Formats: sequence, C-alpha cells, structure tokens
Amino acid sequence: MTILNVAIIGQGRSGRDIHGAHLSRDTERFKIVAVVDPLNDRRDRAEREYGCDVYSDYTQLKGRSDIDLVVNSAPSRFHVPITLDLLNSGFNVLCEKPFAPTAADVDRLIEASTRAGKLLAVFQQSRYAPYFSKIKDVITSGVLGDVVQISIAFNGFSRRYDWQTLTSEIGGNLHNTGPHPLDQALQLFGGNDMPQVHCIMRNTISCGDADDHTLLLLTGEGRPIVHLEISSCCAFASPTYQLYGTRGGLKGDAQRLEWKYFDPDETPELNLIREPISKPDGTPSYCTDTLKWITEEWIAPAGPGLFEFMCYEYYSMLHKTIVEGAPLEITLAQVRRQITVLEECRRQNPQIWTAS
Repeated sequence: MTILNVAIIGQGRSGRDIHGAHLSRDTERFKIVAVVDPLNDRRDRAEREYGCDVYSDYTQLKGRSDIDLVVNSAPSRFHVPITLDLLNSGFNVLCEKPFAPTAADVDRLIEASTRAGKLLAVFQQSRYAPYFSKIKDVITSGVLGDVVQISIAFNGFSRRYDWQTLTSEIGGNLHNTGPHPLDQALQLFGGNDMPQVHCIMRNTISCGDADDHTLLLLTGEGRPIVHLEISSCCAFASPTYQLYGTRGGLKGDAQRLEWKYFDPDETPELNLIREPISKPDGTPSYCTDTLKWITEEWIAPAGPGLFEFMCYEYYSMLHKTIVEGAPLEITLAQVRRQITVLEECRRQNPQIWTAS
C-alpha cells in the first residue's frame, strides 16, 4: 500500500491528540515526516513521539518536495492564510475546522486549489460517525414517514476559559463545536440550496466574548425543520438527536438510538368528525387513537472509540482520493454552504460578532 508522507502544522489538541494520534498508528498508509509548532516543548515532544523533522514556522516546509499532504491544525484564525499559502506553494492540504470565516474566503481557497492543481480537503470527520450513519439509514427506510423536525443538541455545562472563547480567534461554540453537528444537519436537511437561517447567540458563562450558547433553526420549503443547540450552560443534557416523523420518531446519542413507528397498513384510517364526540354513556370524550407501535434500537458496536473510528474512516477516504484519484466524499461545495450558514449566524448576532 502506498505510504503518504504527512506534515502537521500545530501540536495542540487537534494537531497532536487527533491527527498525530491517528497518523502515528496508521503506519501502513501514512508517515509523519514533519511537524511545525512555535513552542519548543511541543517540537521536542513531536520529535520524540514521531521521529520526524520539526520546524518553528510552516514556511520552512517549502523547501521540501517529499511531502504528500500538509495538515493545517493551526489556530482557527490562521486556517485561511496558511492554507492559501500552502496551496500556492504546491502542497495538498487538509484543513481543520472551522474552515474559513466567510464564503468569499472559501471561494479564494477553492480557486487557489484549482489553479495549483492540488487537493484541498476539510476535516469534517463526524460525517462518518456510526450513529449518524444509522440515523440516515432509518430516515431512508421510510419507517418514520415524513420527517417533520430534526433536533440536534451538542450540549453540556462547561465554564471554558481558553483562546477558543474569543471572537478575535474565530472562537465560540458555533465555530468550535458547530461545524460537526452543522455538517450533519445540512446533510439531513438535504439538497444543495441555502436554508433559511434563524440564529440566536448568547455569551453566558465562558471567560471570553464569543458565543457559548447558540440556538439555530434551518427551514426550507419541503425540508424538515432542523433545530440545533450548542450550549455550554446546559446542566441537564437532552438526547443528542430527536426526530419527529409522521409515523414515528427517533431519539438517542452516539452510544444508543431507539425509534418507534407504526405500520400504516395495520392502522385504521382516521376520518374527520366535526360533531361533538361522546363516550358510550353520552358524556364528552376526547378523540382517541390506538396505535400499535413497533420499536427498534441500535447499540454502538464494540471496537475503536468514536473519535478513532471517525478519523480512520476519514483518512481512509482521503488516502483513496490522493492515491487513486477518487472524489472527495465531503465536498468543498458542501463545506461552503456550511460556512455561508455560519456567516449568516454572525450577521444576525451583531451584539457578539461586531467585527464580522
């Protein structure tokens, strides 16, 4: 199997704990040959852990011709300028989320990728979450009927105080956590057109000035209502997913899903009654509907943890794209739609995103 040489920019939580951790295990397909980080201790650790070359500045990679892929896991505000420079310098680039602040930035990056003839990909690994795949299967099966609403809650209680709580760093819940559930939400919303966006952001318990409680609604003609919450001040978390359908519903999280539905062929047809409804004794009655529910569940399979599984699946796709020329499964057009939604959310919340 072809082994790809990889350089990683950044050795923070993403660069080391996600990309570095996976790529250092996936030795049949990838080899970490270089790491970039401005901090001495992180460079020293990378040199020990990966046995690779280390640099303090990403521009030092430009003299090398043996790098098949550069992973840009620098802080968020550097995603666009570094990715743009790398593409113009002839490198294939995998960029962390959030990919870019604006759709115009995305267009610049796509243009640079096309002009250079180099791969540009975005690390949206949650597309490969097993629970998300199962949710799509249940929807596609049709047992829930027409899906009316999809509620997604990536919630918890966390008083955060790091750089990702700052608008100057393109931080906040919608940009830090949001790209993952929003990518899933847009897939379930369907189509390629822009949804109508309604967004409320609040800054509640974090130390920075960015949003830490966000409510987002996506609507469109013939589409399900998508209700997305990303909150750091939710002490009693609700299920990650809840689906409302015309013949049933689904709820659950990454470890367990359950859904119930009725068979329309075994269910009496309803007819509208305009006259008052009475019980056999003549007293008033509320209308009743006895349904025979069919229940099913899904349990996450044993094996690798969720993050490890998603990384493996994403990098499998990326390896196939680079080596065999297979198309990206997470397209730049899909990511552009996501960034356009994020941009609109900021526009609707000038009390937080005054600089947008």
